[in-house]
Parts: sequence; C-alpha cells; structure tokens
Amino acid sequence: MNDDAFWMTKAYELALKAKEQGEVPVGAVLVDADNNLLGCGWNQVLRTHDPCAHAELIALREAALNLKNYRLLNTTLYATLEPCSMCAGAMVHARIKRVVYAARDFKAGAAGSVYNLLQGYPLNHQVQIDEGIMQRDCAALLEDFFKKRR
Repeated sequence: MNDDAFWMTKAYELALKAKEQGEVPVGAVLVDADNNLLGCGWNQVLRTHDPCAHAELIALREAALNLKNYRLLNTTLYATLEPCSMCAGAMVHARIKRVVYAARDFKAGAAGSVYNLLQGYPLNHQVQIDEGIMQRDCAALLEDFFKKRR
C-alpha cells in the first residue's frame, strides 16, 4: 500500500466515525513531508452546532495547534470528499502543499468539480490537487448516508 492509499484509508475510518455519530461521513488527515500525522478530523457540524466543523478544518486546526503555527507548509491533506469553498480557502491560507481527495462533490466542490479555489489566479498560493484514491468506497459511503436520510 502506498502512502496516499494508507492515509486515505485513515481518512475513510474517520468518515465512518462521523457516520456513526449521524454526521455527513467525511474524514480528513493532515501529514507532513515525512508522513507524520499532524492532525485529523471528521465532520462534527451537528454535534457541535458549528457550521465550520468540517473534517478538513478540524484537521487543520489540530495541526496548527500541534505545530504552534498556522502556516502548514509542506503538508498534504487527505479528505474523503472534495473540499468545499470554506475548506479550500483555509487550505490556501494555511499554505498546505497538496490535497488528495477521494470523491468529487458536484454540488459544492471547490477543487475543480464546481470551481477551483485551490489553484485560482490571483491567489498568492497554489495547492496541488490529486483525486480519486478510494473514490468508489468514499462515494458509496456518502450515497448510502444520504439515501437513508431522505
């Protein structure tokens, strides 16, 4: 198993935790260039009554606290769903190097599906985007969750 598959599996496990809590099943992990885990999170919007409690933002916050720096240089964020505009903006601001996501979000994806905030001009930082690792598993988890809710 390569590093991307390993870390996406960890993000998927966090998405399952979100699902168990009745949250939209999205998980995220942030690692440094040496593959050290810096932060992780799962969606907690409903539990915390916080519209900003997305998996990616929780992982970024935890990493920033651990490093005592909001600049998260040379890091990679793994997320089970394509980041929304709020999360993409935070990634640019934190200066992460790369985002890897599994499933596309054709309603709110801000890494290329609807629009691309991670590589947009005239931003002063561009984030490398890779997609599709564990796409089927993560998309199926989300589809199943929303079928049961509707």
